[in-house]
Amino acid sequence: MSRSVRYAATLVAAIAVAFIISACGTNHIQVPKSDPTYSADLAAAHLFNQRCGGCHTLSYAGTHGSGQNPRTYQAINGPNFNVRCERPEERVLYAIENGGFSGAYMPQNIVVGKQAQEVAAFVARYAGRQAVPQPGVERCTKKPIGKLPALSASTSGS
Repeated sequence: MSRSVRYAATLVAAIAVAFIISACGTNHIQVPKSDPTYSADLAAAHLFNQRCGGCHTLSYAGTHGSGQNPRTYQAINGPNFNVRCERPEERVLYAIENGGFSGAYMPQNIVVGKQAQEVAAFVARYAGRQAVPQPGVERCTKKPIGKLPALSASTSGS
C-alpha cells in the first residue's frame, strides 16, 4: 500500500472517530410524532431548547440544564422538568413572564407573546412525566393542564 493511500485511510478513520465521539452525550428533541399537537410542540421544544435549556432539564426538548453532577453544576441550574410537575399552563406562563417564582435568576420574558403561550403549553404537557410515583401523591399526568387566556391584539408580542 502506498504512503498516500495509508495517509488517506488514516485521515478518513480519524474523521470517522471524531464524528462518532462528537455525537456522544448529545440530546435530541424527542416530541412523539403520535402527539396530536406534534407540530406546535416541536416548535415549542426548539424554543425551550434555545432559550431555557441552559438552566432547565427536559428530555423532550433535548436539554440537560447547566450540569448533571450536583457537586459541580452552577448555582443557577433551574428545576429538572423531567421529574418536576408544572401544571397548569397559567403557572408556567406566570414563571416565563415574571422570571420564575423567586425572580432570583431567571430572566423575565425570556419568551413572549404567542411563543410564550406555546412554550407554557409544551412544558405543562411534558413536565413531570419521568417522576417516580410516590404513595399518596397524584401523578402529574393526572393533573389538569388548564387553559391559557386568549391572546388579545394589544398584548401580542410576536
